[in-house]
Amino acid sequence: MLNTDHFWMPFTANRQFKSKPRMLVAASGMHYTTDDGRQILDGTAGLWCSNAGHCHPKITEAIRHQAGKMDFAPVFQMGHPQAFEAASALVSLAPEGLNRVFFCNDGSEAVDSALKIALAYHRVRGDGMRHRLIGRERAYHGVGFGGIAVGGIAGNRKHFGPALPGVDHLRHPLNIAKNAFSKGLPEHGAEMADELEQRLLALHDPATVAAVIVEPLQGSTGVILPPKGYLQKIRAICDKYGILLIFDEVITGFGRLGTPFGADYFGVVPDMIVCAKGLTNATVPMGAAIVRQDIHDTFMSMAPENTIEFFHGYTYTGHPLASAAAVATIDVYKSEHLFERAAAMAPYFEQAAHSLRGLPYVKDIRNLGLVCGIELDGVPGKPGMRAFDVFLKAFWEKGVLIRTTGDIIALSPPLIIEKSQIDQLFGAIGDILKTQKTVPDVEEAMA
Repeated sequence: MLNTDHFWMPFTANRQFKSKPRMLVAASGMHYTTDDGRQILDGTAGLWCSNAGHCHPKITEAIRHQAGKMDFAPVFQMGHPQAFEAASALVSLAPEGLNRVFFCNDGSEAVDSALKIALAYHRVRGDGMRHRLIGRERAYHGVGFGGIAVGGIAGNRKHFGPALPGVDHLRHPLNIAKNAFSKGLPEHGAEMADELEQRLLALHDPATVAAVIVEPLQGSTGVILPPKGYLQKIRAICDKYGILLIFDEVITGFGRLGTPFGADYFGVVPDMIVCAKGLTNATVPMGAAIVRQDIHDTFMSMAPENTIEFFHGYTYTGHPLASAAAVATIDVYKSEHLFERAAAMAPYFEQAAHSLRGLPYVKDIRNLGLVCGIELDGVPGKPGMRAFDVFLKAFWEKGVLIRTTGDIIALSPPLIIEKSQIDQLFGAIGDILKTQKTVPDVEEAMA
């Protein structure tokens, strides 16, 4: 019998889970295998991250080969070829002009790295008044103190006291009353971007603002899509006042929208892109901040000769195994045309998602690329209970893995998904919703 006592699980109702564990013991392609031998269709790409499917042989072999050749090498005052190769591979996917890469270990570290780069950049160029950072309500930017400060999720902040000072937030652009059941980008709400200039910059003075950080598509709080023209307005306002724009593309990077990055899909190039997850197909932890060249060059030119230009880094920055995984993963994306495949599959995915409209408790459906959010009417006084009931039934009764956030079902399957598997995924959710009770027979288990 497996002893589950000692592992304190993240973002999990530990007591509920350990009363009836949901254990995954193997994975291949689109499926997990459970400890009781069942095949589970992965409707979430693990955690928005296994974009090329699980245990891709080219990626796993690259990791195996590197582990046998060199397990670790420092990159403080030393180097190894794999880190430089991984940076070049990543730049080959990035928008033009974003061609300097600072590696770290996950999305949380990548966000904090980008925020530190932004603050330090303004200081080294003699504009030290720019100390403010602006995020967005319902944003998820990881769990570092910088990330929870610019993030907009109350539960991620309430236990930890004051985070970074000088942070403010835009309102999120979700407007179900005007945009319910939009297929793709919502028509209404681009004017929400004007709040950046009309409220926040008017309040704080734009000369004090270092950077604005947004997810092109807010994923972790329920697939909140930017209205048409919204991101373009944010970019224009940042340009007007000399404010850096950071895109957190931990979710939208690496083909989720059918393009290398969300920046490509929306035609908006930020000053920095934060990425992780799909960078290594989630095989070895790795994150990165991809930075505009002139930002990097400012650090190089302003520091005295033979001195460290940026006092920041991690022991595992550019880790050999992670670098090998990144190079192999990016090669797979290109050679197997997975971004193009995702773009071609997106219309079928959209049609399947909106086939659930009209089912009991379905309040809204939002989709873009291979991402979908299905918002449900909750149980009064028990937030999250209805969606969590669907999650449990999908896993135990239908052999399908979904993700929930509050009473929103979030779907983001591997880019290799077939039409028949899309049918299975949404068919399972539809069958469960058709039999939903007013109050589901499940104990509420919210973190």
